[in-house]
Amino acid sequence: MVAAEDAGRNETDVAEKLDIEPDMVVQEIGWDEDVDDTVREAIEQRCGGELLDEDADEVVDVVLLWWRDEDGDLTDTLLDIMTPLAEEGVIWVLTPKTGREGHVEPSDIAEAASTSNLAQTSNLSVGEEWSGTRLAYRKPAKTKK
Repeated sequence: MVAAEDAGRNETDVAEKLDIEPDMVVQEIGWDEDVDDTVREAIEQRCGGELLDEDADEVVDVVLLWWRDEDGDLTDTLLDIMTPLAEEGVIWVLTPKTGREGHVEPSDIAEAASTSNLAQTSNLSVGEEWSGTRLAYRKPAKTKK
């Protein structure tokens, strides 16, 4: 019985791993023909709507950033996409896995996140070709009283 339940959930598993919830507003940046459409479809199914494109002006809960080594300056891009991001929102930087064309070194993502005042909170495999790095706003340091 568990196997049957799992089979029905396979399509949305990646969206769940990315912490996508129903009714979230998700913006996609960096789409190109090499992106994983299975991931995109799972996210749309889970959030219950289409992904917003780069020109959307809405406040968003999640930004999916498909990023390749040759795409430019990651820090500048992160600073730009933080503008419409909700206070509790997250950015998933999706990059080609090691050995794939366009692979981005994890240290480059960490440096760009730090410079943008974001915290790297987790990493995971997103399909066969892509890895995901979750970035969120840094929490203010708690002061001792």
